[in-house]
Amino acid sequence: MFYSQIMEAKSYIQSKVNRKPEIGIVLGSGLGAIVEAMENIETIPYETIPHFPHSNIQGHADQFVFGKIGNKEVVCMQGRFHYYEGFTMKQLTFPIYVLSQLGVKDLIVTNACGGINQDFEPGDLMIISDYINFLGDNPLIGDNDERLGPRFPDMTEAYNHELMDFAKDCANQLNIPYKTGVYALFNGPCYETAAEIRAFKALGADAVGMSTVPETMVANYLGMRVLGISCITNMATGIAKVKHSHEKVLEVANNSSAKLCEWVQYMVENWK
Repeated sequence: MFYSQIMEAKSYIQSKVNRKPEIGIVLGSGLGAIVEAMENIETIPYETIPHFPHSNIQGHADQFVFGKIGNKEVVCMQGRFHYYEGFTMKQLTFPIYVLSQLGVKDLIVTNACGGINQDFEPGDLMIISDYINFLGDNPLIGDNDERLGPRFPDMTEAYNHELMDFAKDCANQLNIPYKTGVYALFNGPCYETAAEIRAFKALGADAVGMSTVPETMVANYLGMRVLGISCITNMATGIAKVKHSHEKVLEVANNSSAKLCEWVQYMVENWK
């Protein structure tokens, strides 16, 4: 059933666009400006694709954007899905399965998140070195279809080391400052308590957010290489001096999107 749903979504997309994307990019809240670097754009709204969920979160446009950056065929998820919206883990990662069937081999995941590491500050960009899943759920739970991936996928390089080194080299060439750290997944939709942040910090987290990890798990399961980049939009509860708001998160993400867009564009143009 799940496999046939993936194939139906794939067939529908292929009936609308004749593209063979090499790289997929998942755009976090307020980070949609990356599509402005693309040429020969074609879009498909999620709501038209069979079996696709669709989100109503501010800062997410809810569509696939196909196009080219340099000579690379790219597809962007301009809008992603979150566990706190009530989706199952299978639903919110469904697009990653479809991207794989469309030919995507490498995935860049971006997000807006809170900083736990006190060497960070709002506006920083962080290469994700690893993740901690505090959700207590996993998109790969249930029957396994060997046509998609192995029963017990390895997560030694959840974020591909070669791509991390490549991202660092590109940032250095562009003089774009960056941090590196561990991303912790929290379920949301409320922001974390100060006590939770102290616990996450003690367990090795540098940043916390409400997305990205499920897509990372599934992409690895499907054999994709994954690069993760976070925009630190606020300092986490107990560290920040003000209360959180989604509007402020979007404001900082929008301000940082120019740097992230330049970085991602340069990486894709020189992709290894």
